[in-house]
Amino acid sequence: MVDDILQEMRSRAATLRALNASVRFLLNKEGEVIRVDARANPISITRDDADSDCTIRISPENLAKLIDGRLNPMLAFTMGKLKVEGSMGVAMKLAQLLDD
Repeated sequence: MVDDILQEMRSRAATLRALNASVRFLLNKEGEVIRVDARANPISITRDDADSDCTIRISPENLAKLIDGRLNPMLAFTMGKLKVEGSMGVAMKLAQLLDD
């Protein structure tokens, strides 16, 4: 599932470039990570764990739903399905980009 999410995010690299920040998705207790660095040229979407402007804790299932548009980011945040650490502004911008 994580590989599918990684592939889908890479297919949206052109859109995610507008983020102009780095976001780390912590996907589970085993420490699986997807990191988007929209400052890199070309944009970097990897499984490398590194410091980021914003860290989002979310299950792989809910991240897939978020990307597919089946889960509203604000509702997910309110319901505790995702937690944000770091820049809330970056998280909000990411939500808008995924919603397009």
